[in-house]
Amino acid sequence: MKTNVLLIPLFVLVSLALYAQDAESIVRASRERDTADTTISRSRMVIQKRDGSTTERIIEQYSKDGPKGKRTVIVFQQPASVAGTRFLTMENDGGADDRWIYLPAVGRVRRVAASEGSGSFVGTDFSYDDISSTSRNVDLDTHTLLREETLDGIACYVIQSEPKDRSFQYSKMIQWINKDTKIVMKIELYNRRNALVKIAEMSGIREIQGRLAVTITKMTTLAAGTSTTIYMDIKYGDPIPETVFSTAYLETGVAR
Repeated sequence: MKTNVLLIPLFVLVSLALYAQDAESIVRASRERDTADTTISRSRMVIQKRDGSTTERIIEQYSKDGPKGKRTVIVFQQPASVAGTRFLTMENDGGADDRWIYLPAVGRVRRVAASEGSGSFVGTDFSYDDISSTSRNVDLDTHTLLREETLDGIACYVIQSEPKDRSFQYSKMIQWINKDTKIVMKIELYNRRNALVKIAEMSGIREIQGRLAVTITKMTTLAAGTSTTIYMDIKYGDPIPETVFSTAYLETGVAR
């Protein structure tokens, strides 16, 4: 009888470890689903206020694999109030991303500290952390498979990811990942008091150059009653000069 009593906790521990490993593997497969070396997109951002009024922005985004992970540059084209704003994020193996922003009104490049992650990204419902979250290093979080359920008729894994670093603005993120395609369909974002504060929803999934891509992403800030929706046109595989992913490019807008 003593042997059985000892084996039960051991079995539970092993089961929990395998469950956690499965969750991590699913998240990793989702993050690594896009195997293109480069991605270029032109997007329309629609920012909706509480009263229902909207404003629009046009942005271009350039992403490319590098020795330490993906590098991404976002360039605001319209309207004039934000035109010329440029943002660079660079992944680091096993660590937080490096981020810089150039604001034309300031006239210089500024590094975005990890402690600024919760700040609004150029007046949208996305924070700096949100912009980086889709390529966030899997090892920075602890992942738990909560359950399996359908979302809009699609079978999904529901996985909770808890950041190991408390400088990250959220206490946890709960994501619905399509079981077949590994595409993230929805993310619930919780603040440090464990209150649900934002919801990200991904849709407009279609095949582009042989790859399934999300073309619509909507971020809703619950307390404010506001949202920002991004409609993307995407191209894969086009060459991007290395010099685009530099602070010099942020300052000049020219790939030397």
